[in-house]
Amino acid sequence: MSFEESTYQLRRDKLRQIEALGQESYPHKFAFTHTIPDILEKYSGASGEDLECDRVNVRVAGRLMSIRGQGKAGFAHLQQLGKRLQIYVKLDFVGEKAFKLYKELLDLGDFIGVSGYLFRTRTGELSVHVEQITFLAKDLLPLPEKYHGLSDVELRYRQRYVDLTMNPEVRDVFVARSKVVKAIRSFLDARGFIEVETPMMQPIAGGAAARPFITHHNTLDIDLFLRIAPELYLKRLIVGGLDRVYEINRNFRNEGISTQHNPEFTMLEFYQAYADYHDLMSLTEEMLAHVAREVNGNTVVSYQGREIDFGNWQRLSMREAIIKYWPENSAPAPQMSDFANAASVGKLVERLNATHTPHMPYDPAEPAGKTIANMFEAVAEEHLWQPTILYDFPVAISPLSKNKKDEPDWVERFEVFVGGLEIGNAFSELNDPEEQRRRFEQQLSERERGDEEAHAMDEDYIRALSYGMPPTGGEGIGIDRLTMLLTDSKSIRDVILFPLLRPQKQDEIAEATGTGG
Repeated sequence: MSFEESTYQLRRDKLRQIEALGQESYPHKFAFTHTIPDILEKYSGASGEDLECDRVNVRVAGRLMSIRGQGKAGFAHLQQLGKRLQIYVKLDFVGEKAFKLYKELLDLGDFIGVSGYLFRTRTGELSVHVEQITFLAKDLLPLPEKYHGLSDVELRYRQRYVDLTMNPEVRDVFVARSKVVKAIRSFLDARGFIEVETPMMQPIAGGAAARPFITHHNTLDIDLFLRIAPELYLKRLIVGGLDRVYEINRNFRNEGISTQHNPEFTMLEFYQAYADYHDLMSLTEEMLAHVAREVNGNTVVSYQGREIDFGNWQRLSMREAIIKYWPENSAPAPQMSDFANAASVGKLVERLNATHTPHMPYDPAEPAGKTIANMFEAVAEEHLWQPTILYDFPVAISPLSKNKKDEPDWVERFEVFVGGLEIGNAFSELNDPEEQRRRFEQQLSERERGDEEAHAMDEDYIRALSYGMPPTGGEGIGIDRLTMLLTDSKSIRDVILFPLLRPQKQDEIAEATGTGG
């Protein structure tokens, strides 16, 4: 029998003894008067004399995180909502049954409720002088003593319920994540945007370049795709006269897992009629500075040992970024004319690969725009640590963006980079249905060449555009990556409560806990 199994059985025996004392093993509720954070906030400044003169009666509940006895009395700590409060239990005040419960039958991790009054101990610690104990739930498995010392880092993600209990700072991350979403909503709501919901299951996977998850609807006997983006549906709403819309919800992409990628992730997407990408650049800078202030109280945050100022932005075109960060050993730096055609771009690749390691992948058969985008990733992306708007993208990688007036091979698109992470993507939306059809057809050609992420044809979306869509700017911002930056989290798994992991076998879990048949 394993340690976990023997502990489980021992604590099950204690649960039967608790029932014999007249306590319910799993009561239905506990009527409390205060939460632990309430008590700490309201009474941390009260002196012992104040509490004696004006007695404060409380009923409070929490998880037992420490317990120590001293003969006929003892101290313990309850934890609730990430905060701890000391309780004092004495035989003379609680009676024999309750004291036996406290001293012999409670374990670390158990949930209890206590009734009593506030006082300060001789050392000055705010505490509850307990008059009644109510058992609420037994922790049948032992909590780890030093959770940070676990060698298996995936265990924190796999057993988030334990991670949250043992590490208050983990809870702080998810409280901050909630504040991120709340701040975004308040910002957009105040500017006339309305929040909407669009389909999670779609007949055509569209709105982004990514591999979808496929499912099947039995009654209709059709395959459906978990959405890779809500974009095309949100723009249908712009056609319908909802001039400012946003959605905060899940996207699904059947791709790899890394410190920056999870197949299921949360995205903000918003669209504004009668606006272009320049309008959204300013809106984005203002919104992210607002979110940083709401979450951290300042636009300056620390991420991986370096400061980031969300109140200080730079704007670079993709070509300007390549020129600015061109490797010194590959001098001279390119000129704007070097991006003019496929031949000159090919020469740039040759010059870069002659000195740069690792070599940039290059396929002469690909459109020059794709090669330029790959070049940006190779030489410039890693340098974009301070908040940066990277604008003007090749049309070859932007099938839904509007062309620049003076450069038909480029589109009015930008991405948001902070802390070396790409956290946002935006553009002036293409609203010419005939040009949109040509773009989709070009994507179909890319699909035939083996590009599984190329966009599919969406005839209904073209039909929607044919009813007329006003000039529109649209943007998507990754909530998970933004939260990483604002909470100094190194991995996306640190900001997703239950990230995707390789599954454990159910019989192995049951055997480890002693709950198997």
